[in-house]
Amino acid sequence: MHILRIVIAQSLMLSTYLCFAQSTVAPRLEKEIPLPNVEGRIDHLSADVQGQRVFLAALGNNTVEALDLQLGQRAAEIKGLKEPQGVLYVPANQTLYVANGADGTVRSFDGRTMQLLKSTKLGDDADNLRYDVEHRLVLAGYGSGAIATLGLDIAVTSETKLPAHPESFQLSADGHRLFVNLPGNLTVAVVNRDTYTVTAKWAHLGALSNFPMALDEEHHRIFLACRLPARLLVVDTNTGVIVARTPTVGDADDLYYDRSRKSIYVIGGEGYIDVLHISDENQLVSVAHVSTSPGARTGLFVPEWSKVLVAAPHRGSSAARLLVYSLAP
Repeated sequence: MHILRIVIAQSLMLSTYLCFAQSTVAPRLEKEIPLPNVEGRIDHLSADVQGQRVFLAALGNNTVEALDLQLGQRAAEIKGLKEPQGVLYVPANQTLYVANGADGTVRSFDGRTMQLLKSTKLGDDADNLRYDVEHRLVLAGYGSGAIATLGLDIAVTSETKLPAHPESFQLSADGHRLFVNLPGNLTVAVVNRDTYTVTAKWAHLGALSNFPMALDEEHHRIFLACRLPARLLVVDTNTGVIVARTPTVGDADDLYYDRSRKSIYVIGGEGYIDVLHISDENQLVSVAHVSTSPGARTGLFVPEWSKVLVAAPHRGSSAARLLVYSLAP
């Protein structure tokens, strides 16, 4: 009887894995787009979905690279920036927003001509950018602990103070709640955007350096990738309780949730994309460990294109380039 139970359990596990594997697709390298003369660290990306363009913050090169996905080449380059970290393309006004770490500015550029429109000084280390679609606002993390809310003209309308520098943060669809990674404070903060105050801080994560984050509102959970040790955590957004965890790729700096496939893509500087499937009951299954390039720790998932993009910096004899992975079956 005991042996029979083991066999049944193993069969159930196998059938569950096969079910997951059928709905989760391992990214397949489709092409590489060269980034001529781009040196140093590459930070975050944004996409112009309709225009088939990708914007890439080449922090170490002090440029933003605009790439034509269809032609597979650079379309434009913005030079003279100050360590660009966050980029955000807003189709509503065809404007590109760039957060600069070295001078603490957020700058706006005409998305067609790449000409500078305006610059606003926030403070040191202007970093991640997010768009509040509901209220047509740009959110920018910066400094030793703050998120500024800006209009599309990048005039500051409000500010939320935080106990440490914000890394990745995610906004609820209704625009009222914000979840913020605070690795310097060893916590995740929950912000009420109506009052611009921190209403909760979730500590005791069991891992440090929680940089990237993704949100799954349908199932009331966020995904955190930590670096010390390299772990993926699933956190209940109603309680702050960790409901699942698993080892993942090291040096992760970007993380995405694919709602249609119930897949998680963790992009890490060890040179891999980790692909996991998650059930509605928070059961995690590792599906693929896809090779990218050493130091390639930032990227972008574009659901409209069914693609995962990974920014590969110059390493040794390999020049900087954008790796384009297809999720098509």
